[in-house]
Amino acid sequence: MKQLLLLGLVGLGAQLVDGSLGMAYGVTSTTLLLAIGTNPAAASATVHLAEIGTTLMSGAAHWRFGNVDWRVVVRIGIPGAVGAFLGATLLSNLSTEIAAPLMSIILLLLGVYVLIRFTALGLPKDRLGLPLRKRFLGPLGLVAGFVDATGGGGWGPVGTPAILASGRLEPRKTIGSIDTSEFLVAVAASVGFIVGIGSQGVNYAWVAALLIGGVIAAPTAAWLVRHIPARVLGATVGGFIILTNARTLLRIDWLDASDGVRLTFYVAITAIWAAAVAYSISQYRRNREVEQQIIAAAEAASRTG
Repeated sequence: MKQLLLLGLVGLGAQLVDGSLGMAYGVTSTTLLLAIGTNPAAASATVHLAEIGTTLMSGAAHWRFGNVDWRVVVRIGIPGAVGAFLGATLLSNLSTEIAAPLMSIILLLLGVYVLIRFTALGLPKDRLGLPLRKRFLGPLGLVAGFVDATGGGGWGPVGTPAILASGRLEPRKTIGSIDTSEFLVAVAASVGFIVGIGSQGVNYAWVAALLIGGVIAAPTAAWLVRHIPARVLGATVGGFIILTNARTLLRIDWLDASDGVRLTFYVAITAIWAAAVAYSISQYRRNREVEQQIIAAAEAASRTG
């Protein structure tokens, strides 16, 4: 019961982050499941089954608050579903010895990307309102969906920063559209895992716990998307993902890392993480007015366009 409660709280926290940042539900939840010894394919399958419900609720909430561009949802979501099915099929056919470190490496790289992206960079200042092209969204969705299924998360970390970096869609609609289109990815990945591994290793009580926590958090996250500094939240989540997956990799038998080496890495990562969060907070405070002006301009462009 204690474990189910913990998973429910993780699902709630992960959805609060995902719904307000456009990423990290799958990465955060999968990281925890791997840390407690879940088979990689089963961990990803568990998270994606839960995401069918959480993304549906999140998408509905974002739509209610006007955070969704349906053209983006269709153009990125369908290729994303194809990529997710292919990724789930691949992961289902890998041995645990190969899949576990592979997934941790993918998650670690995603964590590094999230940490750097949101610590070092602010919101784009130009190109706002220009249309996002199919030739950009199609390949992006295919790659993001594949990474999402094989890494247990990645749809948001790949898709959200790429669209934000394009400077063509306002932040709240980027996050809302990515969260909404993730429903298609979650369904496709779940089908791929069911075809590949059936129900083997999937704990449906865990699915329910993650789902309940996520569903409770989804409406709040959609509302908070206008109020939480993405820069600070991104640095916090990125550091957590790096630390957890570094721990997993350093415990692999063939790496043979001593306790002293592990402790050194943990201390170094924690120090960098704390510095990144502190820097993100200071930069947000310094550039708060600029970022608010960018968001206001984006909303105005959306209303006139």
